[in-house]
Amino acid sequence: MTVEPGFGGQSFMSDQLSKIATVREMIDRTNPNCELEVDGGIDPETSRLVKNAGANVLVAGSAIFKKPDRKAAIEAIRGE
Repeated sequence: MTVEPGFGGQSFMSDQLSKIATVREMIDRTNPNCELEVDGGIDPETSRLVKNAGANVLVAGSAIFKKPDRKAAIEAIRGE
């Protein structure tokens, strides 16, 4: 989780990026096929940050469902 657990629409906690990178290193050493999922505060900007830190599965709620064009919101998060 990159937000405090509880409710949607919270701000991303950037201090979690180092933890994501650490977990990615552990995964790569022990089970490289394992997915690293990140949930919380994911939007087009933060998605790039967490992917660069090593996450490869992203969960986004408010950044998609609060937008009138959900397809465009998903594409922006994916970096398409």
